[in-house]
Amino acid sequence: MIMSMKKYIHPFEKVLSVSIENITLELRDFPLLPWADFLLNPRRLRGSDFLMRWSQGVWSESRLIEAINENGKYFAIPYGPSGTAPTDDVRAFELYFERLEEAGLGKIKRPDILVFKKSDEQEVNRIVENVGGVQELPFIVEEKLKPLLDKAIVAVEAENSLWKSKKMPDYATEFTPQKRLGGRLGLKKVAILPTIIIKEEDREPLKRWQEQNGIKIHVWHVFYDQAFGISLDEAERLFAEGLIQPTIQTFQAPGGATTKKAIYKIYYRYAYPLGNSTEEPTLVSDCVEDKNGHILPYVKFHGGKLELREEAIKVLDSLT
Repeated sequence: MIMSMKKYIHPFEKVLSVSIENITLELRDFPLLPWADFLLNPRRLRGSDFLMRWSQGVWSESRLIEAINENGKYFAIPYGPSGTAPTDDVRAFELYFERLEEAGLGKIKRPDILVFKKSDEQEVNRIVENVGGVQELPFIVEEKLKPLLDKAIVAVEAENSLWKSKKMPDYATEFTPQKRLGGRLGLKKVAILPTIIIKEEDREPLKRWQEQNGIKIHVWHVFYDQAFGISLDEAERLFAEGLIQPTIQTFQAPGGATTKKAIYKIYYRYAYPLGNSTEEPTLVSDCVEDKNGHILPYVKFHGGKLELREEAIKVLDSLT
């Protein structure tokens, strides 16, 4: 059993929390910026890593939705607050989560994306328009969204990493018997290869959502060059059999607070190929000016294209 400290974190802080390990590994080639305080709306933001995390998340979810919508058989809409929130202004993004918190909905966990059959697109769009558009979805109790959920074939929890996965040191490393796995095949704990991330704190909320709504959840993880997917049920099987064991990481929130969280890193070989990048994004400089006129520069992701793999289409076909 994984023990965790129950410490409430505001949803804005939670969605932009960055693993200190990832800051060390992923951002090591970026110039260091001073950890100064930047006052946005109601809170302070420390450093540019969190703005880059925001831009990275927006970019990866957009690539997934575009890839599905261009397939022709299926289409997708953002559903969780990280995807339905404003995407072009971090201040508006922050205030969106303030509104969510004020509505008493900040603790609710929903998948990031819903996928539907293309033939249901007109009906789904009508339902969404009737409730005020996708930005209003997190503010509506799910009992009232049953007509929408009844049309969904799968729900997606989206994750992302700033790696060219095929160049990761242990991408081609073969599994070998591991003492910590009781002699079963696996890799060393320090192996660096593509993984799909699931946080311990998200497991029960996601399993509960899946059971209550009767919609399977898959976790899709986007890398710079490709993406992988796995069903929540298959991930839980790997955890139950001890093939994937939790690790503890320290996460830092935009305001500076740190928390220790258990996460599971699922080797990409246990997953199905989801998509290949056919166009790389460009990294452009941007900045935000705080309430006091202080300028904070950061890197913003723009463009790029992901094309669904045939294996992923077969997974979607099996869910209809």
